[in-house]
Amino acid sequence: MGSEVAPEKGDVKMKNIAFIVIALVAFILATATYTVDERETAIKFRFKEIVETDIKPGLHFKMPFVNTIEKFSTLVLTLDAQPDRFLTSEKKDVKVDFFVKWKIANVRTFYNALGGDLTRAQNRLESIIKDGLRNEFSTRTIKEAVSGERGEIMTALRSKAASSVEQLGIVIIDARVSQIDFTESISDSVYERMRSERQRVAQDFRSRGQAEGEKIRAVADRQAIIIEADAYRDAQKIRGEGDAKSAEVYASAYQNNAEFYDFYRSLSAYRKSLGKGGDIMVIEPDAEFFRHFKGKASTPAAAVPSTF
Repeated sequence: MGSEVAPEKGDVKMKNIAFIVIALVAFILATATYTVDERETAIKFRFKEIVETDIKPGLHFKMPFVNTIEKFSTLVLTLDAQPDRFLTSEKKDVKVDFFVKWKIANVRTFYNALGGDLTRAQNRLESIIKDGLRNEFSTRTIKEAVSGERGEIMTALRSKAASSVEQLGIVIIDARVSQIDFTESISDSVYERMRSERQRVAQDFRSRGQAEGEKIRAVADRQAIIIEADAYRDAQKIRGEGDAKSAEVYASAYQNNAEFYDFYRSLSAYRKSLGKGGDIMVIEPDAEFFRHFKGKASTPAAAVPSTF
């Protein structure tokens, strides 16, 4: 029986040795190799001393316990800073909200300047951008900053900040002002200015309208006077022509039958003078006015004057 137990103990020992060897190989592979993702770059250190930078994506080897690896993102990162206040050239506060797109351009410089800390990088970048915005807004009025010079502000800012961020090993891809707000006091002032401007424009339109209305009324009054004058002139002309025609008709009638014309004119005078209630006429009975009541009328030469 003893001879049968010995081989089993030998097998167990061999298995343990194999397991240890496998574990050792796995440990060596784990500590001697590393991988870099496609979205990353890496720095290799030898006892905290940089020996290799900008390591490309893939599988790489290192000396266990001697080399250490730090990885950094190569993606475009976003700095979305908290809104801050800046003074314009008019010494007015504006609240500016902005964001910055940036990435690591030189990993060695980035590590030496910031220790590879993304939070420190964000803080330094935010400080640089705010200083640049402060300078840009200080040379512009509120109207210039709000109405259409945002692009110019950010272009100038990126140009001036390029050298500063280059020393940090990063590069600015884009920087934009997303919003400009006024403080409450500035908002009231701006709204009041806008209201005054609109009122001024409205008053200007009203004044122009009143002036144009006065001009139109003056032209209309002048035309009315001209029309009335022309109408009066034409009426007087027509009346004169009518009077002349009437006189011509009277003259023709008198020439045709003087006695009848005298009688007709007398009847017209009687109609106008007699038969009105309350009227009193004092006249001699044998007056020429009543000649047609006496029988035969007098000769036409003694007829009633043509004024009756």
